[in-house]
Order: sequence, then C-alpha cells, then structure tokens
Amino acid sequence: MAGGDEATAPWIFAAFRQRLAELGYVEGQSIALEVRWAGGRAERYPELATELIGLKPEVLVASNSTAAIAAKKATQTIPIVVVAADPVGLGLVESLARPGGNVTGLSFFNEEMIAKRLQLLKELMPGLARIAVMKNPTVSVHATFWRTAEVAARTLGVVLQSLEVGRPEDFEPAFAAATGGDAQALIVFDDVLTIVHRPRIIALAAAHRLPAVYGLREFPKDGGLMSFGASFADLFRRAATYVDKILKGTKPANLPVEQPTTFELVINRKTASALGLAVPPILLAQADEVIE
Repeated sequence: MAGGDEATAPWIFAAFRQRLAELGYVEGQSIALEVRWAGGRAERYPELATELIGLKPEVLVASNSTAAIAAKKATQTIPIVVVAADPVGLGLVESLARPGGNVTGLSFFNEEMIAKRLQLLKELMPGLARIAVMKNPTVSVHATFWRTAEVAARTLGVVLQSLEVGRPEDFEPAFAAATGGDAQALIVFDDVLTIVHRPRIIALAAAHRLPAVYGLREFPKDGGLMSFGASFADLFRRAATYVDKILKGTKPANLPVEQPTTFELVINRKTASALGLAVPPILLAQADEVIE
C-alpha cells in the first residue's frame, strides 16, 4: 500500500485492517502488508510505487489519486486497488462499470459533494457572497472540483476566488490574498499537501477569521470549522473487500469501480463560537458528529 502521510494512518488502516480480519486474514500469517508513506511529498510516489512493485506483491493498494496515477504508470500487470477522486477522468480505468485493465477500486468524489460544501457555508452564513477556494494546480482532479464548484456557486449566487497552493510556502500568501480579496469563507480541496499541513491551515484560517469547510473529518477534529465528504473509513473497508476478491481470483477488469455511498458532516461548535457564528439547528441535526 502506498499512502500520503503517517498522520493519516488511524483512519486509513484501522478500517482496512479490521475488514481484512473480518474476511479471515491474519496479518503476518495469511497476509502481509508492506506500507510506504510519501510524507506529504507527491514527487515520491513513482519511487515508492517502483519499490513496492519490486517486492512482487499480489495486489497494490493506492490510497489517493496521486499515488494511484504513479502505480498505474509503474505496472500494467499487478492488480491495483485505488481510492481515488475520479478514476475515469484520471485515466485509471476505461469506465466505472468496466475498468478494463489492472486497476479497480473506489471513487471518493461526486459532484453533489462539492456543491454540498458550498451549500453548508451558505446555510451557516446566509449573507455569504464571496468564497475563497484553495486548490492545488499540480493535482489534476482539482480542476474538476473547481468546475463543479463554479456551477454550484452560480446556483447559490456566490462568487468564488481561486487560491492556488502547490507548495508549503504558498499557504501564507494564499490566506493574505483571500482576506485582501474580501473572501468571507474558505473551501479547501483536500490533497496530500493540505492533509500533512492541516494544523497550519487551521491556524491560518483562525488567524484570518475565515470559516472553512474541508473534506476530511480530521480537520474539524484538529480545530477546523467543519467537514463534509465521503466516509474514508467506509471506503477503506470496501477497499479491503476488493483486495479479498482479487486474491481469490477475480480480475480487476471485472470489478466495477464503486462510488461513495456514505457521507459524513462533522462540525466543530467551539470553532464556530470563536468565529462568532451560531450554528443553525438544521445543520446540527444533519451532523454526524458535533465537537463541543
């Protein structure tokens, strides 16, 4: 398995390993897991993919879109199970129903997910007119996220401001640009960079008094305002099921890519209070978890 950062281990591996155990696998006996982390450096994925392939695994698991692309480029024969944003758009599979090659797995993106993040901000701040969007120009799927956000923004009557962040040193200038552009709130498109640097992003959002919505529950758990996205615990449980099917002889080409079915909203009420925001009861009722 190739992953982004050790800090993501709890929510990736707990569910993945638990499901493997439920399926009868005993780590160290009936199954061996070789794990490699990129440490927030996306440029390391090709090297890590090559290293893992050299171990001659029966299945390779890629835990994000960038890792999936590197794995696909590195081998066209070893089965690959991906958890990626847009497997078709990224060229990983021919179609969701018929992957057609050595890659299958799960998508964690749909258009409603991005639109919902804008809608949540609008419900929290009814007078909201301008939202900054942090995206990484080196992550191809963020262009898809952006186009989806633009459609949703027109429907909601808000204006988007693009903040391009591709390196750690881009964070401070991006937040300065957001406040300088009169942004009233922030949406962060998650990737390896933002996950690794989430304490810094959360601190900058607080310092600039920008209510922010993220895709991963780790952000509000670490002090961010709220998150909405696919349940990664559910996705990685399902990824383990794909591994099981492949080990039992099913070809990746015959395993349709599944889309997310479980979404979760997490709200940090303490952070909302610090920003002077009262979370409407309707939002609290929708939340899967409220952090007081």
